[in-house]
Amino acid sequence: MIDRAFALLTAFTATRRSMTLAELSRASGTPPSTALRLARRLLQLGALERGADGRYVIGLRLWELASLAPRGHGLREVALPYMEDLYEATHQHVLLAVRDGAEALLVERLSARDAVNVLYRVGGRLPLHSTGVGLVLLAHAEAQFQDRILARPLVHEPEGVPVSPAALRRTLAEVRRTGLAVVERSEPGPVVAVAAPVHGGDDSVVAALSVVVPAGGAEPRGLSPAVRATARALSRSLGSPRSAAPPAPARDPFPRPRRMWPMARHRGTFAGIAR
Repeated sequence: MIDRAFALLTAFTATRRSMTLAELSRASGTPPSTALRLARRLLQLGALERGADGRYVIGLRLWELASLAPRGHGLREVALPYMEDLYEATHQHVLLAVRDGAEALLVERLSARDAVNVLYRVGGRLPLHSTGVGLVLLAHAEAQFQDRILARPLVHEPEGVPVSPAALRRTLAEVRRTGLAVVERSEPGPVVAVAAPVHGGDDSVVAALSVVVPAGGAEPRGLSPAVRATARALSRSLGSPRSAAPPAPARDPFPRPRRMWPMARHRGTFAGIAR
């Protein structure tokens, strides 16, 4: 019964925020009579709510419970002052994400009113292989996990361009070497994301911090010092020994950008550079 109730709740997505009972039954794969019984109970518990039009939506009680998750909540509380500083410097989207399973989970986002339009939302999930925060988290994951991800048929979303595993491996190595991931993409709007790793007390990467700006609005080379410094300061607050001492100077702090996946170049909808 718990599994079926959870199936009902997880049927809701960013593009499917409200549903009729029939839609909820189909989306969750639950028989209509069972869906009705579960929906009534979830309404009583506040996990679901029902609008005047009769459609079901996620209830505020679930939001209250989700806000208590220690991995996201504790990190968010520590990170917010640093994110606010980075936001003041850029007045664009500032994102904080953690790895959850085979995806990146967005735990916080600060945005200006006139910031570039993006699909990212707090609580939303992002692909590891084609976003700035995702590349950082994937680059610092265990080798076996990386192998499992790269063994899958990956495509760039929403462009639908196939990913070259060999090119992705080279990009992940570059992200580890430089401490930054930079992704350029043109859909749903032309944007550039610059992301850096956040290290925890055991020096493992616990999160990724990113700035997303309009393409052409700022050079990645100019954004990288601020993103890197903010991630480093946040890591220091989390007790990372790596961030206790200043970093060694890089021989080439920002080499010439290069495309990450050749197949995407032919489509002209996505270009990635790993720095």
